[in-house]
Amino acid sequence: MKKDKIYQSLLALAFSTITIGVLTLLTYKTNYGLFLIASFGSSMVLLYGYPESPFAKPKNILFGHLVTSAIGILFYNYIPLPIYIMIPLAVGFGVGLMIFLDVTHPPAGGNPIIVILGSVSFEYLLSPILSGCLIIIVFGILLNKFVAQKKYP
Repeated sequence: MKKDKIYQSLLALAFSTITIGVLTLLTYKTNYGLFLIASFGSSMVLLYGYPESPFAKPKNILFGHLVTSAIGILFYNYIPLPIYIMIPLAVGFGVGLMIFLDVTHPPAGGNPIIVILGSVSFEYLLSPILSGCLIIIVFGILLNKFVAQKKYP
């Protein structure tokens, strides 16, 4: 195995652990609210494994998660369809809108599923989506740029 691959893997491991660790501590050890969703784990793959990817840009992380979560919430609250029809339509609309708006972030493609299965309200867009994404982006910039010495964003 090449040294570069080992280094990249270890940095991704450490940075992902730190970032998700902070979100987890904020969620479970404070009264500030929810900061963590499952798709944030997938965001770590892009942000720390492949920060040069256009899908790892801060705007893609933030708006990709916001767009797809909003679509899921809109479908859940305003489109009275059976769940087995609602979920695929919401995912399709979310993916299509991310691509159309040029904010594609593949991990966010699962957000409509999370939102619909969790029966969440519009408050979910503030916490955990907005608050969690902002923390992820700040950590991504600090760790990638100043610790890993990578050009990011």
